[in-house]
Amino acid sequence: QLQLVESGGGLVQPGGSLRLSCAASGFTLDYYAVSWFRQAPERDREGVSCISRSGGSTDYIDSVKGRFTISRDNAKNTVYMQMNNLDPEDTAVYYCAAGDSCWSRDYWGQGTQVTVSS
Repeated sequence: QLQLVESGGGLVQPGGSLRLSCAASGFTLDYYAVSWFRQAPERDREGVSCISRSGGSTDYIDSVKGRFTISRDNAKNTVYMQMNNLDPEDTAVYYCAAGDSCWSRDYWGQGTQVTVSS
């Protein structure tokens, strides 16, 4: 069964950090670009970051540049997103997706909740 599983979400205070993981099972993740999306209540899902197959190219939305870092460990079949200096505006369900290129979405994970609150 082809599956992406996110983990690492939780409750954190403003200014805190979390590291999200996106692990693939049933397929080799290094054949795919991987993107992180998020969806806050009553908002559209938006792309947050993406990383190319090789890891040599990354992209971020403006609101997370300098705070979030996407990386991948193909040996572990896993992509990570380090999130620092978190803000309440970052509160959302975070999803990872794999596809042929950045922002494409052939496979989705089930999501992990990130809540930033004091």
